[in-house]
Amino acid sequence: MIDAVATDSSSNPGTDKDNKQRRTRRTRMTGAERRQQLLEIGRTLFAAKGFEGTSVEEIAAKAGVSKPVVYEHFGGKEGLYAVVVDREMRRLLDMVTGSLTAGHPRELCEQAAFALLDYIEEYTDGFRILVRDSPIPQSTGSFASLISDIATQVEDILGREFKSRGFDPKLAPLYAQALVGMVALTGQWWLDVRRPKKAEVAAHLVNLAWHGLDGLEQRPRLIGHRKS
Repeated sequence: MIDAVATDSSSNPGTDKDNKQRRTRRTRMTGAERRQQLLEIGRTLFAAKGFEGTSVEEIAAKAGVSKPVVYEHFGGKEGLYAVVVDREMRRLLDMVTGSLTAGHPRELCEQAAFALLDYIEEYTDGFRILVRDSPIPQSTGSFASLISDIATQVEDILGREFKSRGFDPKLAPLYAQALVGMVALTGQWWLDVRRPKKAEVAAHLVNLAWHGLDGLEQRPRLIGHRKS
């Protein structure tokens, strides 16, 4: 329900202040609109200040509402944070898994690298929140679990490639975790430096991953003194 108040100033000119007030259209947000507004404000504040540095008072003030409104929608700061984290995790996972369309395995690696870098570039606040250690036990997962979920998507690609090259496909999960972790950690570094350009970062990541896989030994050996 939208509650709007408007006044026709032509019938009663009044003072400039009165006219300005009459021209002001005050709109009451729907519940869904208010919830979305609080999510966006919370996302911005959590990214800038972290969970501990953000207060319900500040969230409410930014939204132009009282504290009880925040509690009504989310039960408090913890509930708002958990929803923000869940939404960002689903968004990143959808972007990465959605990028893994048909193509050459090397192209799939490129698509996955681009998807993560795209997310960092387009949803910087969300990524800053995800890479922090969540202080909320009930929040759905963590960045580490998200990376594990993405690696699971990559396992199938690597498993097929391993099998075609005569490698043990059972090792695909290990390599998937390593490759996705490499991209994720590089993404955290690139978040702040933003150099070189995104396409160049993706190219170098795939260069290391692909040519590293290309030169894999079927039975890798240790050359140092430590063997166990």
